[in-house]
Amino acid sequence: MEKIQSDCPYPGCFFCVMKEANPSKRRASVLKFFRELPSQDDDGQVLPISGLWNTAMAHPNDPEFINLGIFECMSALIWKGLKNRRWLSHDQNIYIPYYAAHIIGSYTMNMEEFAERAVRAGVIPPLVELLRGRLTWVEQRVAVRALGHLATYPSTFPAVADHGEVLELAIQLASSSLEIVYSHFYQFVDRRIGYHCDLLTRGMGGVEMESRKAEEWASQLQCWSLQLINCFAFKSEFLHDICKADFLVKLPGMWGGLVNENSPAGVGLLRTICQSKLGRGHVANIPSVVEALCNIARSSDDWQYMAVDCLLWLVQDSNTCHKVIDRVASTLIDLANISMLGDYKKLGDTIVTVLQECMQQYANSRNSISTHTKEQIDELLSSKQSFKLEKNMPKEDLHIKQAAALVVKLEGNSLFSSGNIAGAAAKYSEALALCPMKSKKERVVLYSNRAQCYLLLQQPLAAISDATRALCLHSPLNRHAKSLWRRAQAYDMLGLAKESLLDAILFINECSQSNDPDLSLKQNKVPDYAERLVKKQMRTAWLFREAALKHGGIHCEGEASDAFGQEADDSEWETASESDAENDATGEADDETEWKNDNQV
Repeated sequence: MEKIQSDCPYPGCFFCVMKEANPSKRRASVLKFFRELPSQDDDGQVLPISGLWNTAMAHPNDPEFINLGIFECMSALIWKGLKNRRWLSHDQNIYIPYYAAHIIGSYTMNMEEFAERAVRAGVIPPLVELLRGRLTWVEQRVAVRALGHLATYPSTFPAVADHGEVLELAIQLASSSLEIVYSHFYQFVDRRIGYHCDLLTRGMGGVEMESRKAEEWASQLQCWSLQLINCFAFKSEFLHDICKADFLVKLPGMWGGLVNENSPAGVGLLRTICQSKLGRGHVANIPSVVEALCNIARSSDDWQYMAVDCLLWLVQDSNTCHKVIDRVASTLIDLANISMLGDYKKLGDTIVTVLQECMQQYANSRNSISTHTKEQIDELLSSKQSFKLEKNMPKEDLHIKQAAALVVKLEGNSLFSSGNIAGAAAKYSEALALCPMKSKKERVVLYSNRAQCYLLLQQPLAAISDATRALCLHSPLNRHAKSLWRRAQAYDMLGLAKESLLDAILFINECSQSNDPDLSLKQNKVPDYAERLVKKQMRTAWLFREAALKHGGIHCEGEASDAFGQEADDSEWETASESDAENDATGEADDETEWKNDNQV
């Protein structure tokens, strides 16, 4: 190896090697460094490994180190840490297996060619040992990340699948990851392992920062486990192992939390499962999973379209349609006014076609659809027919219908103000029947007003349905502030904390951008009623909640743990919908009228 500068305390220093100006000499020195590093026991080995970690994160597509043996080196270092506990406990070597697995994952996340090189270098066996939990959950996290990347590519998936225990380990980890991180790290501040704290915060934070990062890493551990399982789910031979009822029923609750919103998590895996006939059969047999998919499909979740895909595939499959149609029809009907969502350019038309074909399929079938579902679908088909007829209707006739709907709506507003909530709801229904289908803005108001009535009448399912229809008609999609708030309250009444939380947060975001004096945030202050609901649902939807309850709710000190780590007195929420209706801007009927613009919608 090239002679290093005299002021460097480490012979063969990697950083000095990288300063070599001659490219061929530098490559030769790096090659020698990678070959010799696993057999050395010098202090300070973690320094070049952490430097390589930074390089891999910054330049994951750079082939230089791939060609010089970095995968062989990292694999050997992981084995060394697993087999030589004395070496692992010396100096700062405890960090090395983590960095080594992370480096493998970074260099294989984009390039199939690099993944193939990694497999030939023998990285899978030591990664599997880390996945088993031979060290700690911190190393499990980066091992499942790396294996997930290797399993993504057609050429390297078989090498991962050859280790038969990988799928089972990933399923176990997805199911238990939150509890593992809570009980092994989050729960007891004074027992936290030092190097875990350093890795989580990079030495930049205290207990509160450690706790926040632990929640983020726990979510990643679960989501990356689901990503690995997802690679197996595309292969029919693995579906029987994946589609066990006790695992499927947990998937809708695996949502990544607010700290990992970029992962489709459980619903993403369900979508892959529902792409196969075998998978749809398993999902259709679990009513709670189907119901959860309906909730996600109606929600303002970024992965709403994935749940919609699942529902449509279940209805289109003749073997599962009769099992789910009575449960999912109302959800699909509520979404029938959406135009673009995900890959769908005309989602509403797709929904209408699918439900119409379902009706025709079961017209003379032994597997019948309930009368209520038939009536709902017939009503949808009639509304679509009315929309077509309106295109040829004289403008004068449309104006008459608009004026009549406005009169009836104002009557509903008057009844609402006088406390006759049921009467107001009936008037809004009458106004909807009169209002032209193309008058989208007015229909948004009518649906949202009726949703408020249903809230006060303690009919949360009806309120969710109407608020969803208003949000689907609104442009942009899912951004009508008052409907978001009303649906958030309805979800709260049903105990659907995640859905309520997402709507409440979106409501606050919309208020911050609104020109409506009733909604705009005064002095950039979040309304008290919205802040209370968000705090409540953040406690209830907290990723560690179940683990905390199971392990006695012991929590670390500080404001964050007061909010999330213990049971709070929620008695003030028993009548939240009623009290907030009186205090917030949505507690009275809306009187938004833009008839002139509606003619151009």
